[in-house]
Amino acid sequence: MNLREKLLIDNRRVMEINDFLMNPDNRLINDVLEIIDKYGGVDEINRRAKEARRIDNLLAKLEKVNPSYVKDIEWLIEQRDKGTYITIDEYRRRVLGEKAEDMDFKEDYAVTLEISACQYFPFFMTEAKQALEKKELMPGRYIRVRNMKEQEKDGDLLAMTAAMQAIGASWCETLDTKGTDGSNIHLGGPETITGYFGGVGEPNDYPLRWLDEFLYYNTNYGVKQVLNVNPGTILVGYMLHKLGVDVEFKISVY
Repeated sequence: MNLREKLLIDNRRVMEINDFLMNPDNRLINDVLEIIDKYGGVDEINRRAKEARRIDNLLAKLEKVNPSYVKDIEWLIEQRDKGTYITIDEYRRRVLGEKAEDMDFKEDYAVTLEISACQYFPFFMTEAKQALEKKELMPGRYIRVRNMKEQEKDGDLLAMTAAMQAIGASWCETLDTKGTDGSNIHLGGPETITGYFGGVGEPNDYPLRWLDEFLYYNTNYGVKQVLNVNPGTILVGYMLHKLGVDVEFKISVY
């Protein structure tokens, strides 16, 4: 046996995993499927999420919660449609001068500008106006770790989701069921790194709470990408993807 062959996964081990997943008495799988069924099944979840993510639907909801934010989104769309923001080529010429015309840029290694974390919509609008005024590049990715219920109540969640659709950016939300509510005994003490990086100490029911919370915001607000901070939610996230739910997640720490 050569060295590479030692990496081969024995078919017997694969069968053991499949037997585990297909076992009708598997409590985890049964609970996951039950929560998915609660939201209407895979196809209905994807349909509702797509509808919820439409700008017109987001703005209609936002009008009832925080009308001033609607005007901000409309302004953002107007600037986008007018092409008032600086382009990549224009930015290169602004920074490098005439030599930019003769330079060969490796687009395969393009950098994504990210703001982490962008907690409040007014801050995002300040950034959008500054980028326009100072001819700066507008970031194309935003990480958010604000309390979900709080931003749902004041309209920030609706506004940020609409803004992301308007400018074509990607964004990631952090759900409230991340274990920092006192449930994970390792967080906040000497073993904090263990709790953050390994998810050790996360109660067994939290991945299911996380799934329920994600599907709520997915089907009602179109949230597609969320932060995963422990093995349980990562496993459930993979299951969602395998089952056909249009989900993305960022494996990170909180």
